[in-house]
Amino acid sequence: MRDFLISIKRAPFQSAASFLVLFFSLFLTFFLLFSLAFFEGILGYLETRPQIIAYFQPKTNENEIFKIRDELASSGKVLSIKYISQKEAFEIYKKMNKDNPLLLEMVSQEIFPPSLEIYAKKPMFLPEIAEYLKRQTIIDEVQFQKDILERLLTLTSILRKVSFSFFGYLFLMTTTVLVAIAHFKIALKKEEIELLSLLGASSFYIRKPFLKEAFFLALFASVFSFSVALLILFYFQPFLNSYLQGITSLTFNLFNLSFNVWPINWVFLLLIFFLTSSFGIALSFLATFLATSKYL
Repeated sequence: MRDFLISIKRAPFQSAASFLVLFFSLFLTFFLLFSLAFFEGILGYLETRPQIIAYFQPKTNENEIFKIRDELASSGKVLSIKYISQKEAFEIYKKMNKDNPLLLEMVSQEIFPPSLEIYAKKPMFLPEIAEYLKRQTIIDEVQFQKDILERLLTLTSILRKVSFSFFGYLFLMTTTVLVAIAHFKIALKKEEIELLSLLGASSFYIRKPFLKEAFFLALFASVFSFSVALLILFYFQPFLNSYLQGITSLTFNLFNLSFNVWPINWVFLLLIFFLTSSFGIALSFLATFLATSKYL
C-alpha cells in the first residue's frame, strides 16, 4: 500500500485518469449485467405463467375439450396443459371474492366457462397454438398477450447483442487508455528499470510494483462504482416496486444456479460486484503487462 501511495504522489493526474476510466467502465458493466439479468428474469416469469388461455362455451362437452387438449399435447410444441372445469373456475372466483358476499350471490357455477391453460415449450410456438385455438368453433375466447411477449423477446435479444458488443468496446477502449497512461508512468521510472535489469532483477520483480498499483486502482474503482450504482438502484426502487406490482420474484439462472434478481437480493448484487471487479482487475493487469513489456 505504501508503494501504491508513493506512485500516486509521483503521477497524481495519470493515476486519477486510470481510476476514472476504470470507474466509468465498471459502472456501465454493473448496469449492463443487472439489466440483462432483470429482463431475463421477466422473460422467465412470463414463461411460467399460463401463456395462452382458451375459454370454451359453458355447455361444451368435456370430451370435445379433451380432444383438443390431446391434439395440442401430441403436437410436440406444448410443455403442459391444465384443464379448468366450470366447478374449479367457480371455486377460483369464490376465493377471489370471498370478502364480497354480494358478488357471490349474483353468480352460479353454470355461467363460468371451462378453459385450458397452455404452456408452450418455446415462445415461438405461441402464435401457431393461438391460431389453432381460434379456429375451433367451440372456443369463445383465446387470451394471448402476443404483443407483450414479442416485444420482451425482441428487447432481451437486442440487450444481449448490445451487451456483448459493448463489453468488447469497453475492453478495447479501457485497455488502450490504460496502456497509454501506464506507458507514461513507467517512462518516469525508465532509468530505475534499466538499473534493476543490469543488476539481474527478474521481469516479475520489476513488474511487481506496477501490478500492485494496477490491482489497487481496479479494486478501488470497483468498490466506488458499485457503491454509486447501489445508490442509484435503491433510489429508483420505489418506482420499480410500483411497476412490478403483483410480481413476487424474478429469478436468473447461471450455470445451473438460480439467483433472485427481484426483490433486490444481496447475493445477486455481490455476484455482480465479483464479476465487475474481476473484469476491472483483469483489464488493469493486462494493460500494465502490455505497457511494461516495452521496457523488458
